[in-house]
Amino acid sequence: MSLADTIKSNPGLKKLSLWMISSGNGVRPRWWVRTFVNPFYHKRGKNTRFFRRARIDTMPFNVFETGNDVTIEDFTFVNNGVGPVKIGDGAFIGAMNVVIGPVTIGNHVMTAQHVVMSGLNHGFSDVTVAFRYQPCTTHPISIGEGTWIGANSVVTGGVTIGKYCVIAAGSVVTKDVPDYSIAAGNPARVIKQFNHDTKQWERIGI
Repeated sequence: MSLADTIKSNPGLKKLSLWMISSGNGVRPRWWVRTFVNPFYHKRGKNTRFFRRARIDTMPFNVFETGNDVTIEDFTFVNNGVGPVKIGDGAFIGAMNVVIGPVTIGNHVMTAQHVVMSGLNHGFSDVTVAFRYQPCTTHPISIGEGTWIGANSVVTGGVTIGKYCVIAAGSVVTKDVPDYSIAAGNPARVIKQFNHDTKQWERIGI
């Protein structure tokens, strides 16, 4: 059994290890982990820029990687504590976004402000225990190449958004969106798709 498996199988060792690498309630990695450990575990592409006020709370026990020419703007929060976060080449993550793994963001994806992409959900089956203390579940999110997500949108766990999609501002995406689609609303639904024959965005379902 590997050291990692030994730690995971022993509740006491697991709790001690988590305390050693994270501060507070186990959400944010300690300074020494961010400075001396994560650079060796996480892949950061060339010309990638994290704005100074972006909060990159990534742990060494899960994947966090960015491609080349990635920008993460101020006040955006990225956390891989419960699942990997992968960001492709040329992606632009706007200000005040929340990205909680497991999330995969394709090449050249663009997000506006206040976008939430969270593959995490808190349990709520036991009404005798505060929900924050119940077991969490995770369902991966995937955002396809070239997609644009508008301001104040929410992408929920388990959703796949295809390539070259537009998610209108304020949308709540709870179901998959196929390639070359425009989706809007709460819950979001596809309102247009790109016709490669006519080279036009065409309305559907209306």
